[in-house]
Amino acid sequence: MPTTNKRPLLGWSLAAVVALALVWLVTAFQLFYNVHPPTPTQADAVVMLGGASKERLLDAMLVRSEIDAPYLVLSNTDTKGNATADEYCDTHSNKAIYPDVICFMPSSMDTRGEADVIGQLATQYGWDSIVVVTSKYHVVRSERLMRQCTPSKVQMVATEPQLSAGQWLKRFVIESAGLATVIVNPECDSPIR
Repeated sequence: MPTTNKRPLLGWSLAAVVALALVWLVTAFQLFYNVHPPTPTQADAVVMLGGASKERLLDAMLVRSEIDAPYLVLSNTDTKGNATADEYCDTHSNKAIYPDVICFMPSSMDTRGEADVIGQLATQYGWDSIVVVTSKYHVVRSERLMRQCTPSKVQMVATEPQLSAGQWLKRFVIESAGLATVIVNPECDSPIR
């Protein structure tokens, strides 16, 4: 009975796994790290997505000032990572004094919930265009969700998170899975009209 040498098969299998991992890593790097959206021109509202508000809030305010957008819209999540935006919402909640600041609680504490509410706000206020501010690793997935759920033109602004190599790798995994889910299972069938 002839014996088969399983080492070449194992070697080829390992090489294939390494090659696939490298392709994924390069793709993830391009989608979630090497992100440079065009500079926004004008918009009816600048929206800051929840989380990492220390990184995102100032950029959202600067963009709003630069393009003279009528509204600043903030996701108010009452979470540790969103403390800066939540505090801003608390101090700017008086609509008589701050009619141009809109704070909202997402229907679910994720980007899908934010996209649902932003779509409703865009319809309610008749926004033709919005600028969405989020961390650069989150731009591709959140832009896709916003386009699924809002009738407005969507422009993105990418902020720069301060992450270690290990944290970036974790974000690559999370965002890859999230993007696949958004593609396979869209949040909104079509923009709210």
